Amino acid sequence: MQYIKSIGVFLIMTLLIQCKENNQQNSKASDTEVEFANNPTEEASIDLLVEQPEGIKTPKGMVWIPGGEFTQGAVPHDEIAMHHEKPAHKVRLNGFFMDVTEVTNAEFAKFVEETGYVTLAERAIDWDEMKKQVPAGTPKPHDSILQPGALTFKKTETSVPNLYDFSQWWHWTIGANWRQPNGPGSSIVGKEQHPVVQVAYVDALAYCEWAGRRLPTEAEWERAARGKKEGNIYPWGDDHTVLSQMANTWEGEFPVTNTMADGFAERARVKSYPPNDFGLYDMAGNVWEWTSDWYNTNYYKEVAAKNTVLVNPTGAKTPYNQNMPNAREKVMKGGSFLCNASYCASYRVSSRMASSMDSALEHLGFRTVATVEMLAAEE
Repeated sequence: MQYIKSIGVFLIMTLLIQCKENNQQNSKASDTEVEFANNPTEEASIDLLVEQPEGIKTPKGMVWIPGGEFTQGAVPHDEIAMHHEKPAHKVRLNGFFMDVTEVTNAEFAKFVEETGYVTLAERAIDWDEMKKQVPAGTPKPHDSILQPGALTFKKTETSVPNLYDFSQWWHWTIGANWRQPNGPGSSIVGKEQHPVVQVAYVDALAYCEWAGRRLPTEAEWERAARGKKEGNIYPWGDDHTVLSQMANTWEGEFPVTNTMADGFAERARVKSYPPNDFGLYDMAGNVWEWTSDWYNTNYYKEVAAKNTVLVNPTGAKTPYNQNMPNAREKVMKGGSFLCNASYCASYRVSSRMASSMDSALEHLGFRTVATVEMLAAEE
């Protein structure tokens, strides 16, 4: 077994495999019913917080997302929607505040400077913990390999006939972290306004605690990304021909040639593309974004089986991934600069993928949200 599979690649196996799996492959069910993290309800009489309350100021760098009801999941005319994006279901949410952009390198650097925080990718690797998430009997890598680092992307030199074998372009890179997102020798100097990456879930949570914020739920994220539109495939609507003008994605043959029709080969400075209806930037492409929901393959199916309207849902109570039963994964949204129409196309609003909580990747970041209750408690 290649060392890359022993250390890091299993952390993103679901992300890359699911990008190409069809509905039949994704339709396998678990043996147990999904448990919900909070109790679903269909009490339509529940009053939602729709408008921003008087006396509650909008935090710097955030925008108010109005409360209301929307349809979460794949829209009927999205022909490439995956099984785990279906069936769509009604959700009712209270209004909340969301970061206008992904958390930037400058913002994360301030957090680290004030707290002395050390990210997961910078810490010594605990093999006893890591082996719990890999198949039984996986051999321990040599100590020279089992060093702090993260996963980085490298283009292939020729066309790749098997897009399931992600080890052809993902590499475990010792020394890769948020300061050196592409590995030793890379830097964020001059890229202070680029989104921070190589942050694991625990790193995002630590930032949120410092900032007095939290990660969005999957439902909140999708509501915000959809904007004031209903039934749109992309944050801007349904027109895929304007993709290069609206989002930072991979254009050309993945993973060989990126034509850079959108102007970037890697991560882009935040606000490089037009915002959506709510004034949010990069809700499609650039980098994936963590949410707080557990990834459960069967969650949408079980929601539909409840035949109810969920109010402020927080997702499944427990994680489950049919492809990686040992993994404990969170939902991430939005796609990245590596998403390509022929391979991933996850710059769609309903797209959802899974990433292990200890996964640090050069195309995964986050943004935060705040509620009225959180802000009131700060006063």
